[in-house]
Order: sequence, then C-alpha cells, then structure tokens
Amino acid sequence: MQTSSFDDQEVIPLPGSDQTVSFEADVKPLFREHDRQSMMRAFDLWSYGDVRAHAPAILDQLSKGTMPCDGTWPADRVEVFKRWTETGFQP
Repeated sequence: MQTSSFDDQEVIPLPGSDQTVSFEADVKPLFREHDRQSMMRAFDLWSYGDVRAHAPAILDQLSKGTMPCDGTWPADRVEVFKRWTETGFQP
C-alpha cells in the first residue's frame, strides 16, 4: 500500500501494484468535495455509475493535468484511476 498527498489534503492510501483497484475503496476517495461540487453540473464524481460512464474523458483530463481545475494530480493517483479503468471497473 502506497500513500499520496495532494496539496494540503489528507494522505490517502493507494493500492499497491499487485492489489485490485475498486471505486469505493480507492477511486472515490481521490475526489475531494471541491472536485465533486465543481463537476456536479455534468456528473457526480462520487457516483460509481457516473464515473464509470465518463471514465475515458476523466482519465484524459487527469492525464493532461487539466482536472481537477485547481491543480494536477500526482502521477501515482492518475495511475490508480487508469488501473481501475483497465482492470474491469470494480465497484
């Protein structure tokens, strides 16, 4: 298990490279309340169905560093999201 911090946010445990990535345990906690509120006009970042439906676009924006709008995610967080999309979108 790795950990990651983003700006002054709390440290979030990340799954190791040999661990399954799930939405509830690993992906959802990466999105802050601020991120969620910023995107609510389009979809809910805390909703499994919404994030799964928009995963390719979210990953594209995370990879480009244009999401979230107030700073770039560290590479380890982007990798966790990417692994989730590549390994079957575990709930």
